[in-house]
Amino acid sequence: MSFWNKKKNSDVPRIQRQWKITRKCLSLILECAKSNYPNEFGGLLRVDHSQKDTITEIVILPGTVSGDSHAIFQLHMMPIDYNIVGTVHSHPSPFPRPSDADLHLFEKFGRIHIIAANPFNETSWKAYDYQGNLVDMIIV
Repeated sequence: MSFWNKKKNSDVPRIQRQWKITRKCLSLILECAKSNYPNEFGGLLRVDHSQKDTITEIVILPGTVSGDSHAIFQLHMMPIDYNIVGTVHSHPSPFPRPSDADLHLFEKFGRIHIIAANPFNETSWKAYDYQGNLVDMIIV
């Protein structure tokens, strides 16, 4: 095969990671979203060091600014922690779809992102990859 006919890395199918979240962590996310309503809540997602595919904690950054249509992360306040894999934030509306600003954050930071929407229950949230594609996540 010549150099010009080799497959590009983007042409090779990638195995999609099966993300999981603990029920306890999801409950905390939903409670934080409820308590911050009508403003957005924002935080970072952290995996257990022994289970790199299971989100077990959220990290709240000092100085995060919340409003009725935004949660602004102070990423310079982020600790050096290789177990942080993405972001979580809430939408006061019942729509957990990412906005253009959300998509911009997703592509710049992290591999997995959660949006919790009003009424902030186990059926009103969605997970997305860094490109804004829906990701199935298992609650464990």
